[in-house]
Amino acid sequence: MHHYDEPVYLISIVSKILDIHPQTLRQYERENLITPSRSNGRIRLYSQRDIDKIKLILRLTRELGVNLAGVDIILRMKETVDKMEKEIAELRQEVEAAKNARSVSRDKALVTKNSLYEMIIFEGD
Repeated sequence: MHHYDEPVYLISIVSKILDIHPQTLRQYERENLITPSRSNGRIRLYSQRDIDKIKLILRLTRELGVNLAGVDIILRMKETVDKMEKEIAELRQEVEAAKNARSVSRDKALVTKNSLYEMIIFEGD
């Protein structure tokens, strides 16, 4: 079993798996929608992550009629949302850890009052 990000599939294999022409994969690469790894001999090698991304591109273009420029925008937005979700998860862990410890470090302390305009922010030393 290969790691999800391990580049192991040749372009011919990926084109057979996804039932698309190798030129389509090359076009996606030219459009910077995918970036397969390269072997020392400059042979394109795709990971399972690449294949899943290509499946998403195909679904957007075939089923939803999105052009490649639109696909590029969608992929960038998805990447941004994924990063934000990861950051939110990390912040939630920090908050949960602080709750469990029943304390918050001085540089992150925040006290609020009933009014939206009254708050005290403690700055670090």
